[in-house]
Amino acid sequence: MYRISEIKLNIDEPKDRVREKIEKKIRCKVLDYTIVKESLDSRNKDKIMWVYTVDFTADRRLNLEEAPNMEYVFPIHGSEKLNHRPVVIGFGPCGMLCALVLAQEGYMPIVYERGQSQEERVKSVEEFLKTGKLNPESNVQFGEGGAGTFSDGKLTTGIKDKRIRKVLREFVNFGAPEEILYKQKPHVGTDILRNVVKGIREEIIRLGGEVNFNSKLEDICFSDGKLTGIVVSGKRIETDVLVLAIGHSARDTFRMLKGKLDMEQKPFSMGFRIEHPQDLIDIAQYGKPARELGLPAADYKLSCHTSKGRGVYTFCMCPGGHIICAASSEGMTLTNGMSYSDRASGRANSALLCDVRPEDFESVDPLSGVEFQEKYERLAFVNGGKNYAMPKTTLGEFVSGKENPVTNSLPNFVVDNIIEAVPMLGRKLKGFDSPDALVVGVESRSSSPVRILRDQGLQTKIKGIYPGGEGAGYAGGITSSACDGIRIAEQIISKYGGENIG
Repeated sequence: MYRISEIKLNIDEPKDRVREKIEKKIRCKVLDYTIVKESLDSRNKDKIMWVYTVDFTADRRLNLEEAPNMEYVFPIHGSEKLNHRPVVIGFGPCGMLCALVLAQEGYMPIVYERGQSQEERVKSVEEFLKTGKLNPESNVQFGEGGAGTFSDGKLTTGIKDKRIRKVLREFVNFGAPEEILYKQKPHVGTDILRNVVKGIREEIIRLGGEVNFNSKLEDICFSDGKLTGIVVSGKRIETDVLVLAIGHSARDTFRMLKGKLDMEQKPFSMGFRIEHPQDLIDIAQYGKPARELGLPAADYKLSCHTSKGRGVYTFCMCPGGHIICAASSEGMTLTNGMSYSDRASGRANSALLCDVRPEDFESVDPLSGVEFQEKYERLAFVNGGKNYAMPKTTLGEFVSGKENPVTNSLPNFVVDNIIEAVPMLGRKLKGFDSPDALVVGVESRSSSPVRILRDQGLQTKIKGIYPGGEGAGYAGGITSSACDGIRIAEQIISKYGGENIG
Protein backbone atom coordinates (compact mmCIF):
# COMPACT_ATOMS: atom_id res chain seq x y z
CA MET A 1 0.00 0.00 0.00
CA TYR A 2 1.41 3.38 -1.05
CA ARG A 3 0.50 6.94 -0.14
CA ILE A 4 0.34 9.81 -2.62
CA SER A 5 -0.58 13.47 -2.06
CA GLU A 6 -1.60 16.47 -4.14
CA ILE A 7 -4.20 14.65 -6.25
CA LYS A 8 -6.35 17.54 -7.47
CA LEU A 9 -9.85 17.75 -8.91
CA ASN A 10 -11.78 20.74 -10.15
CA ILE A 11 -14.85 21.33 -8.03
CA ASP A 12 -17.10 20.17 -10.89
CA GLU A 13 -15.21 16.90 -11.46
CA PRO A 14 -16.69 13.70 -9.95
CA LYS A 15 -14.74 12.18 -7.07
CA ASP A 16 -14.37 8.85 -8.86
CA ARG A 17 -11.82 10.50 -11.16
CA VAL A 18 -9.31 10.19 -8.30
CA ARG A 19 -8.24 6.76 -9.62
CA GLU A 20 -7.58 8.21 -13.08
CA LYS A 21 -5.55 11.09 -11.61
CA ILE A 22 -3.39 8.68 -9.59
CA GLU A 23 -2.75 6.48 -12.62
CA LYS A 24 -1.72 9.51 -14.65
CA LYS A 25 0.82 10.44 -11.96
CA ILE A 26 2.32 6.98 -11.39
CA ARG A 27 1.89 5.69 -14.97
CA CYS A 28 0.58 2.30 -13.98
CA LYS A 29 -2.73 0.67 -13.02
CA VAL A 30 -4.30 1.28 -9.61
CA LEU A 31 -5.84 -1.87 -8.13
CA ASP A 32 -7.56 -0.26 -5.16
CA TYR A 33 -7.46 3.07 -3.30
CA THR A 34 -8.71 4.78 -0.14
CA ILE A 35 -9.00 8.53 0.35
CA VAL A 36 -7.28 9.47 3.62
CA LYS A 37 -7.55 13.26 3.37
CA GLU A 38 -9.72 15.67 1.41
CA SER A 39 -9.28 19.44 1.60
CA LEU A 40 -10.57 22.42 -0.33
CA ASP A 41 -8.07 24.91 -1.76
CA SER A 42 -9.93 28.18 -2.35
CA ARG A 43 -6.95 30.55 -2.33
CA ASN A 44 -7.52 31.18 -6.05
CA LYS A 45 -11.24 31.89 -6.30
CA ASP A 46 -11.11 31.45 -10.09
CA LYS A 47 -9.79 27.91 -9.70
CA ILE A 48 -11.04 26.31 -6.48
CA MET A 49 -9.76 22.74 -6.22
CA TRP A 50 -10.38 19.63 -4.16
CA VAL A 51 -7.04 18.20 -2.99
CA TYR A 52 -6.61 14.57 -1.93
CA THR A 53 -4.14 12.35 -0.14
CA VAL A 54 -4.74 8.72 -1.13
CA ASP A 55 -3.54 5.27 -0.07
CA PHE A 56 -3.52 2.79 -2.97
CA THR A 57 -2.21 -0.49 -4.32
CA ALA A 58 -0.76 -0.82 -7.84
CA ASP A 59 -0.12 -3.64 -10.29
CA ARG A 60 3.66 -3.31 -9.84
CA ARG A 61 6.20 -2.23 -7.22
CA LEU A 62 6.79 1.54 -7.01
CA ASN A 63 9.44 3.79 -5.50
CA LEU A 64 6.92 5.70 -3.38
CA GLU A 65 6.20 6.34 0.30
CA GLU A 66 4.51 3.37 1.94
CA ALA A 67 1.21 4.14 3.65
CA PRO A 68 1.42 4.05 7.46
CA ASN A 69 -0.67 1.60 9.41
CA MET A 70 -3.54 3.62 10.90
CA GLU A 71 -5.23 0.78 12.79
CA TYR A 72 -5.63 1.29 16.52
CA VAL A 73 -3.79 -1.20 18.76
CA PHE A 74 -5.06 -1.85 22.28
CA PRO A 75 -2.43 -1.90 25.05
CA ILE A 76 -1.34 -5.11 26.76
CA HIS A 77 -3.32 -5.82 29.92
CA GLY A 78 -1.61 -5.25 33.25
CA SER A 79 -1.47 -7.77 36.07
CA GLU A 80 -2.78 -5.87 39.09
CA LYS A 81 -6.15 -6.98 40.43
CA LEU A 82 -9.16 -4.65 40.34
CA ASN A 83 -11.36 -5.17 43.37
CA HIS A 84 -14.31 -3.46 41.69
CA ARG A 85 -15.39 -2.51 38.20
CA PRO A 86 -14.01 0.86 37.00
CA VAL A 87 -16.40 3.79 37.31
CA VAL A 88 -16.68 6.62 34.79
CA ILE A 89 -18.34 9.89 35.84
CA GLY A 90 -19.76 11.80 32.89
CA PHE A 91 -20.88 10.60 29.47
CA GLY A 92 -19.51 13.32 27.22
CA PRO A 93 -16.80 12.56 24.63
CA CYS A 94 -14.11 11.80 27.22
CA GLY A 95 -16.27 9.52 29.34
CA MET A 96 -17.91 7.84 26.35
CA LEU A 97 -14.71 6.83 24.59
CA CYS A 98 -13.01 5.87 27.84
CA ALA A 99 -15.93 3.61 28.76
CA LEU A 100 -16.17 2.19 25.23
CA VAL A 101 -12.49 1.20 25.11
CA LEU A 102 -12.69 -0.30 28.60
CA ALA A 103 -15.80 -2.24 27.58
CA GLN A 104 -14.14 -3.46 24.37
CA GLU A 105 -11.33 -4.89 26.48
CA GLY A 106 -13.62 -6.64 28.97
CA TYR A 107 -13.50 -4.25 31.94
CA MET A 108 -17.31 -3.81 32.17
CA PRO A 109 -17.24 -0.14 33.27
CA ILE A 110 -20.05 1.52 35.19
CA VAL A 111 -20.97 5.00 33.92
CA TYR A 112 -22.84 7.61 35.94
CA GLU A 113 -24.17 10.68 34.10
CA ARG A 114 -25.93 13.46 36.02
CA GLY A 115 -28.16 14.37 33.06
CA GLN A 116 -30.74 12.48 31.08
CA SER A 117 -30.50 9.97 28.27
CA GLN A 118 -30.39 11.39 24.77
CA GLU A 119 -34.08 10.83 24.18
CA GLU A 120 -35.16 12.64 27.35
CA ARG A 121 -32.46 15.27 27.17
CA VAL A 122 -33.55 16.45 23.73
CA LYS A 123 -37.06 17.01 25.11
CA SER A 124 -35.72 19.01 28.07
CA VAL A 125 -33.52 21.20 25.87
CA GLU A 126 -36.30 21.83 23.36
CA GLU A 127 -38.68 22.80 26.18
CA PHE A 128 -36.06 25.17 27.63
CA LEU A 129 -35.37 26.85 24.29
CA LYS A 130 -39.11 27.26 23.74
CA THR A 131 -40.31 28.23 27.23
CA GLY A 132 -37.26 29.21 29.29
CA LYS A 133 -37.92 26.41 31.78
CA LEU A 134 -34.42 25.21 32.77
CA ASN A 135 -33.56 21.77 34.11
CA PRO A 136 -30.27 22.42 35.98
CA GLU A 137 -29.30 18.74 35.79
CA SER A 138 -30.06 18.10 32.10
CA ASN A 139 -29.59 20.83 29.54
CA VAL A 140 -27.26 21.98 26.74
CA GLN A 141 -24.26 21.27 29.02
CA PHE A 142 -25.33 18.15 30.96
CA GLY A 143 -26.69 14.86 29.72
CA GLU A 144 -25.80 12.00 27.41
CA GLY A 145 -23.19 13.14 24.92
CA GLY A 146 -22.07 16.16 26.92
CA ALA A 147 -21.97 19.76 25.71
CA GLY A 148 -20.77 18.69 22.25
CA THR A 149 -24.09 17.05 21.45
CA PHE A 150 -25.78 20.45 21.12
CA SER A 151 -23.07 21.99 18.97
CA ASP A 152 -21.87 21.84 15.39
CA GLY A 153 -20.55 18.34 16.00
CA LYS A 154 -17.16 19.63 14.87
CA LEU A 155 -14.43 16.97 14.91
CA THR A 156 -11.46 19.12 13.96
CA THR A 157 -8.68 19.38 16.51
CA GLY A 158 -5.34 21.07 16.91
CA ILE A 159 -3.72 18.01 18.46
CA LYS A 160 -1.80 15.31 16.60
CA ASP A 161 -2.63 11.98 18.17
CA LYS A 162 -2.72 8.42 16.89
CA ARG A 163 -6.04 8.01 18.74
CA ILE A 164 -7.90 10.48 16.49
CA ARG A 165 -8.45 7.76 13.88
CA LYS A 166 -9.89 5.48 16.56
CA VAL A 167 -12.35 8.20 17.63
CA LEU A 168 -13.50 8.88 14.07
CA ARG A 169 -13.75 5.17 13.23
CA GLU A 170 -15.97 4.55 16.26
CA PHE A 171 -18.20 7.48 15.29
CA VAL A 172 -18.56 5.95 11.80
CA ASN A 173 -19.29 2.54 13.35
CA PHE A 174 -22.26 4.08 15.16
CA GLY A 175 -23.79 6.13 12.38
CA ALA A 176 -21.57 9.04 11.37
CA PRO A 177 -20.86 9.37 7.63
CA GLU A 178 -17.73 7.62 6.32
CA GLU A 179 -16.43 10.94 4.98
CA ILE A 180 -15.40 12.13 8.46
CA LEU A 181 -12.45 9.74 8.16
CA TYR A 182 -10.88 11.88 5.44
CA LYS A 183 -12.45 15.35 5.50
CA GLN A 184 -9.99 18.07 6.48
CA LYS A 185 -12.68 19.67 8.64
CA PRO A 186 -15.01 16.82 9.63
CA HIS A 187 -18.30 17.50 11.36
CA VAL A 188 -21.44 15.47 11.94
CA GLY A 189 -24.04 17.98 13.15
CA THR A 190 -26.09 17.73 16.29
CA ASP A 191 -28.78 15.57 14.64
CA ILE A 192 -26.38 12.79 13.63
CA LEU A 193 -24.31 13.06 16.80
CA ARG A 194 -27.35 12.26 18.92
CA ASN A 195 -27.71 8.88 17.22
CA VAL A 196 -23.97 8.18 17.41
CA VAL A 197 -24.00 8.79 21.16
CA LYS A 198 -26.94 6.45 21.65
CA GLY A 199 -25.18 3.76 19.61
CA ILE A 200 -22.05 3.99 21.74
CA ARG A 201 -24.14 3.69 24.90
CA GLU A 202 -25.87 0.57 23.58
CA GLU A 203 -22.53 -1.01 22.62
CA ILE A 204 -21.07 -0.42 26.08
CA ILE A 205 -24.10 -2.13 27.60
CA ARG A 206 -23.90 -5.00 25.10
CA LEU A 207 -20.28 -5.58 26.15
CA GLY A 208 -21.25 -5.86 29.83
CA GLY A 209 -20.97 -2.26 30.96
CA GLU A 210 -23.63 -0.09 32.58
CA VAL A 211 -24.77 3.44 31.78
CA ASN A 212 -26.83 5.19 34.47
CA PHE A 213 -28.54 8.54 33.94
CA ASN A 214 -29.87 11.08 36.47
CA SER A 215 -26.95 9.96 38.66
CA LYS A 216 -24.83 12.74 40.15
CA LEU A 217 -21.45 12.38 41.84
CA GLU A 218 -21.77 13.89 45.32
CA ASP A 219 -18.59 12.82 47.11
CA ILE A 220 -15.42 10.76 46.86
CA CYS A 221 -14.18 8.43 49.62
CA PHE A 222 -10.52 7.64 50.22
CA SER A 223 -8.13 6.30 52.81
CA ASP A 224 -4.31 6.47 53.01
CA GLY A 225 -4.16 8.31 49.71
CA LYS A 226 -6.19 5.69 47.82
CA LEU A 227 -9.73 5.80 46.46
CA THR A 228 -12.16 3.50 48.26
CA GLY A 229 -15.52 4.56 46.92
CA ILE A 230 -17.85 7.34 45.79
CA VAL A 231 -21.28 8.66 46.64
CA VAL A 232 -23.70 8.97 43.71
CA SER A 233 -27.16 10.43 44.32
CA GLY A 234 -27.01 9.51 48.01
CA LYS A 235 -25.72 5.96 47.48
CA ARG A 236 -22.20 4.77 48.34
CA ILE A 237 -20.51 2.71 45.62
CA GLU A 238 -17.28 0.82 46.25
CA THR A 239 -14.62 1.32 43.58
CA ASP A 240 -10.86 1.60 43.30
CA VAL A 241 -10.76 3.21 39.83
CA LEU A 242 -12.66 6.43 39.04
CA VAL A 243 -12.53 8.40 35.79
CA LEU A 244 -13.60 12.04 36.26
CA ALA A 245 -14.95 13.14 32.86
CA ILE A 246 -17.19 15.78 34.38
CA GLY A 247 -17.15 18.50 31.69
CA HIS A 248 -16.29 22.19 31.95
CA SER A 249 -19.62 23.24 33.47
CA ALA A 250 -19.75 20.91 36.50
CA ARG A 251 -19.10 23.76 38.91
CA ASP A 252 -20.77 22.11 41.87
CA THR A 253 -18.52 19.07 41.35
CA PHE A 254 -15.43 21.29 41.20
CA ARG A 255 -16.48 22.80 44.53
CA MET A 256 -17.00 19.37 46.07
CA LEU A 257 -13.54 18.25 44.90
CA LYS A 258 -11.78 21.43 46.06
CA GLY A 259 -9.49 20.64 48.98
CA LYS A 260 -9.56 16.92 48.21
CA LEU A 261 -7.73 17.06 44.89
CA ASP A 262 -5.06 19.50 43.79
CA MET A 263 -6.39 22.10 41.35
CA GLU A 264 -5.02 25.19 39.67
CA GLN A 265 -6.41 28.19 37.84
CA LYS A 266 -6.40 27.92 34.05
CA PRO A 267 -6.72 30.59 31.34
CA PHE A 268 -9.83 30.58 29.19
CA SER A 269 -11.57 33.09 26.90
CA MET A 270 -14.69 35.21 26.92
CA GLY A 271 -16.70 37.23 24.42
CA PHE A 272 -19.86 36.75 22.36
CA ARG A 273 -21.35 35.07 19.30
CA ILE A 274 -21.26 37.00 16.05
CA GLU A 275 -23.63 36.09 13.20
CA HIS A 276 -23.56 36.99 9.48
CA PRO A 277 -25.55 35.85 6.43
CA GLN A 278 -23.91 32.65 5.17
CA ASP A 279 -23.73 34.11 1.66
CA LEU A 280 -21.48 36.90 2.96
CA ILE A 281 -19.00 34.33 4.28
CA ASP A 282 -19.25 32.19 1.13
CA ILE A 283 -18.53 35.16 -1.14
CA ALA A 284 -15.58 36.22 1.02
CA GLN A 285 -14.10 32.72 0.83
CA TYR A 286 -15.23 31.41 -2.58
CA GLY A 287 -16.18 34.48 -4.58
CA LYS A 288 -19.76 33.23 -4.93
CA PRO A 289 -22.46 31.66 -2.71
CA ALA A 290 -21.57 28.05 -1.96
CA ARG A 291 -24.82 26.72 -3.43
CA GLU A 292 -23.93 28.18 -6.83
CA LEU A 293 -20.63 26.28 -6.82
CA GLY A 294 -21.88 23.02 -5.33
CA LEU A 295 -19.62 23.53 -2.32
CA PRO A 296 -20.26 23.21 1.43
CA ALA A 297 -21.09 26.35 3.39
CA ALA A 298 -17.82 28.22 3.92
CA ASP A 299 -16.18 28.62 7.32
CA TYR A 300 -13.39 30.78 8.68
CA LYS A 301 -10.85 30.96 11.47
CA LEU A 302 -9.49 34.38 12.42
CA SER A 303 -7.12 35.69 15.07
CA CYS A 304 -4.99 38.70 15.97
CA HIS A 305 -3.16 40.32 18.87
CA THR A 306 -4.12 43.76 20.10
CA SER A 307 -1.83 46.57 21.21
CA LYS A 308 -2.62 45.55 24.79
CA GLY A 309 -1.11 42.10 24.20
CA ARG A 310 -4.40 40.21 24.25
CA GLY A 311 -5.27 37.49 21.80
CA VAL A 312 -8.65 37.90 20.08
CA TYR A 313 -9.89 35.06 17.89
CA THR A 314 -12.90 33.27 16.47
CA PHE A 315 -13.82 29.90 17.92
CA CYS A 316 -16.22 27.07 17.12
CA MET A 317 -17.45 28.59 13.86
CA CYS A 318 -20.82 27.15 12.78
CA PRO A 319 -21.56 27.46 9.04
CA GLY A 320 -25.28 27.36 8.37
CA GLY A 321 -25.83 27.18 12.10
CA HIS A 322 -27.90 28.57 14.95
CA ILE A 323 -27.15 30.55 18.11
CA ILE A 324 -28.69 28.98 21.20
CA CYS A 325 -28.84 29.71 24.92
CA ALA A 326 -26.56 27.22 26.68
CA ALA A 327 -27.47 27.92 30.32
CA SER A 328 -26.98 25.22 32.91
CA SER A 329 -27.42 27.19 36.16
CA GLU A 330 -30.44 29.12 37.33
CA GLY A 331 -30.14 32.89 36.95
CA MET A 332 -27.22 32.70 34.48
CA THR A 333 -27.28 33.12 30.70
CA LEU A 334 -24.69 32.21 28.11
CA THR A 335 -24.61 31.40 24.43
CA ASN A 336 -23.25 28.73 22.08
CA GLY A 337 -23.40 27.78 18.41
CA MET A 338 -25.10 24.70 16.99
CA SER A 339 -25.50 23.24 13.49
CA TYR A 340 -27.43 20.38 11.96
CA SER A 341 -25.64 18.09 9.52
CA ASP A 342 -26.98 19.97 6.46
CA ARG A 343 -25.76 23.38 7.75
CA ALA A 344 -28.67 24.92 5.92
CA SER A 345 -29.88 27.77 8.15
CA GLY A 346 -28.51 30.46 5.84
CA ARG A 347 -26.72 32.07 8.79
CA ALA A 348 -23.09 31.72 9.92
CA ASN A 349 -22.04 32.24 13.52
CA SER A 350 -18.86 32.03 15.53
CA ALA A 351 -17.63 32.91 18.99
CA LEU A 352 -15.48 36.05 19.02
CA LEU A 353 -13.31 35.78 22.11
CA CYS A 354 -10.62 37.59 24.07
CA ASP A 355 -8.19 35.66 26.23
CA VAL A 356 -8.79 35.77 29.98
CA ARG A 357 -5.84 35.09 32.28
CA PRO A 358 -5.60 34.03 35.93
CA GLU A 359 -4.32 37.50 36.81
CA ASP A 360 -7.73 38.81 35.68
CA PHE A 361 -9.47 36.74 38.35
CA GLU A 362 -10.37 38.34 41.66
CA SER A 363 -8.42 35.96 43.92
CA VAL A 364 -5.84 33.17 43.94
CA ASP A 365 -8.47 30.57 44.81
CA PRO A 366 -8.31 27.70 42.27
CA LEU A 367 -12.01 28.20 41.50
CA SER A 368 -11.91 31.98 41.08
CA GLY A 369 -12.12 31.50 37.31
CA VAL A 370 -15.45 29.76 37.85
CA GLU A 371 -16.62 32.72 39.93
CA PHE A 372 -15.42 35.08 37.19
CA GLN A 373 -17.58 33.25 34.63
CA GLU A 374 -20.58 33.23 36.95
CA LYS A 375 -20.35 36.97 37.57
CA TYR A 376 -20.78 37.81 33.90
CA GLU A 377 -23.33 35.08 33.19
CA ARG A 378 -25.49 36.63 35.94
CA LEU A 379 -25.12 40.03 34.27
CA ALA A 380 -26.14 38.49 30.94
CA PHE A 381 -29.23 37.00 32.60
CA VAL A 382 -30.25 40.43 33.90
CA ASN A 383 -29.41 42.27 30.68
CA GLY A 384 -31.32 39.69 28.63
CA GLY A 385 -34.51 40.29 30.60
CA LYS A 386 -34.20 37.71 33.42
CA ASN A 387 -35.90 34.99 31.36
CA TYR A 388 -32.87 33.30 29.71
CA ALA A 389 -33.21 35.48 26.62
CA MET A 390 -29.70 36.29 25.42
CA PRO A 391 -28.56 39.95 25.36
CA LYS A 392 -28.20 41.16 21.76
CA THR A 393 -26.95 44.13 19.78
CA THR A 394 -25.33 44.85 16.42
CA LEU A 395 -21.60 44.90 15.80
CA GLY A 396 -21.87 48.56 14.81
CA GLU A 397 -23.39 49.46 18.15
CA PHE A 398 -20.91 47.28 20.04
CA VAL A 399 -17.81 48.87 18.48
CA SER A 400 -19.24 52.39 18.82
CA GLY A 401 -18.69 52.20 22.57
CA LYS A 402 -22.33 53.07 23.24
CA GLU A 403 -23.97 51.28 26.13
CA ASN A 404 -25.79 48.09 25.06
CA PRO A 405 -26.85 44.78 26.65
CA VAL A 406 -23.81 42.81 25.41
CA THR A 407 -21.18 45.37 26.43
CA ASN A 408 -22.85 45.60 29.85
CA SER A 409 -22.47 41.83 30.26
CA LEU A 410 -18.70 41.61 29.66
CA PRO A 411 -15.52 42.73 31.44
CA ASN A 412 -14.23 46.11 30.23
CA PHE A 413 -10.92 44.65 29.02
CA VAL A 414 -12.76 42.08 26.87
CA VAL A 415 -14.89 44.82 25.31
CA ASP A 416 -11.91 47.11 24.65
CA ASN A 417 -9.76 44.40 23.07
CA ILE A 418 -12.52 43.07 20.83
CA ILE A 419 -13.36 46.62 19.65
CA GLU A 420 -9.70 47.10 18.70
CA ALA A 421 -9.53 43.69 16.98
CA VAL A 422 -12.67 43.96 14.82
CA PRO A 423 -11.13 46.15 12.04
CA MET A 424 -8.08 43.85 11.89
CA LEU A 425 -10.28 40.79 11.51
CA GLY A 426 -12.36 42.61 8.90
CA ARG A 427 -9.23 43.06 6.79
CA LYS A 428 -8.64 39.31 6.96
CA LEU A 429 -12.21 38.36 5.99
CA LYS A 430 -14.18 40.82 3.91
CA GLY A 431 -17.47 41.72 5.56
CA PHE A 432 -16.65 40.27 8.96
CA ASP A 433 -16.73 43.77 10.45
CA SER A 434 -20.11 44.57 8.87
CA PRO A 435 -21.95 46.97 11.24
CA ASP A 436 -25.22 45.05 10.94
CA ALA A 437 -23.72 41.72 12.04
CA LEU A 438 -25.68 40.32 14.98
CA VAL A 439 -23.87 40.15 18.33
CA VAL A 440 -25.22 37.81 21.06
CA GLY A 441 -23.75 37.43 24.54
CA VAL A 442 -22.14 36.04 26.44
CA GLU A 443 -19.77 33.27 25.32
CA SER A 444 -18.04 32.28 28.53
CA ARG A 445 -17.36 28.53 28.43
CA SER A 446 -14.90 28.08 25.60
CA SER A 447 -12.86 25.92 27.99
CA SER A 448 -12.58 25.04 31.64
CA PRO A 449 -11.22 27.77 33.97
CA VAL A 450 -9.68 25.12 36.24
CA ARG A 451 -7.29 22.19 35.86
CA ILE A 452 -7.36 19.12 38.11
CA LEU A 453 -3.72 18.11 38.48
CA ARG A 454 -2.63 14.62 37.49
CA ASP A 455 0.72 12.81 37.33
CA GLN A 456 2.42 11.00 34.45
CA GLY A 457 0.16 8.04 35.06
CA LEU A 458 -2.85 10.41 34.66
CA GLN A 459 -3.84 9.98 38.33
CA THR A 460 -4.41 12.59 41.05
CA LYS A 461 -2.69 12.61 44.42
CA ILE A 462 -5.48 10.25 45.49
CA LYS A 463 -4.49 7.11 43.62
CA GLY A 464 -7.20 5.53 41.55
CA ILE A 465 -8.73 8.84 40.37
CA TYR A 466 -8.16 9.75 36.71
CA PRO A 467 -9.36 13.25 35.69
CA GLY A 468 -9.73 13.86 31.97
CA GLY A 469 -11.25 15.80 29.11
CA GLU A 470 -12.35 19.43 28.97
CA GLY A 471 -13.61 19.67 32.53
CA ALA A 472 -10.30 18.56 34.00
CA GLY A 473 -8.45 21.05 31.79
CA TYR A 474 -6.78 18.59 29.40
CA ALA A 475 -8.74 19.00 26.17
CA GLY A 476 -10.71 21.46 24.09
CA GLY A 477 -13.39 20.00 21.87
CA ILE A 478 -15.05 16.69 21.03
CA THR A 479 -12.08 14.92 19.42
CA SER A 480 -9.35 15.95 21.85
CA SER A 481 -11.63 15.09 24.80
CA ALA A 482 -12.38 11.67 23.31
CA CYS A 483 -8.65 11.07 22.74
CA ASP A 484 -7.96 11.94 26.38
CA GLY A 485 -10.62 9.44 27.43
CA ILE A 486 -8.93 6.73 25.38
CA ARG A 487 -5.57 7.71 26.88
CA ILE A 488 -7.00 7.19 30.38
CA ALA A 489 -8.52 3.85 29.38
CA GLU A 490 -5.10 2.75 28.13
CA GLN A 491 -3.54 3.62 31.49
CA ILE A 492 -6.16 1.55 33.32
CA ILE A 493 -5.80 -1.39 30.91
CA SER A 494 -2.00 -1.31 31.16
CA LYS A 495 -2.18 -1.40 34.97
CA TYR A 496 -4.99 -3.84 35.68
CA GLY A 497 -6.09 -7.22 34.37
CA GLY A 498 -9.65 -7.06 33.09
CA GLU A 499 -10.23 -10.78 33.43
CA ASN A 500 -9.96 -10.81 37.21
CA ILE A 501 -12.16 -8.00 38.46
CA GLY A 502 -13.74 -8.47 41.87
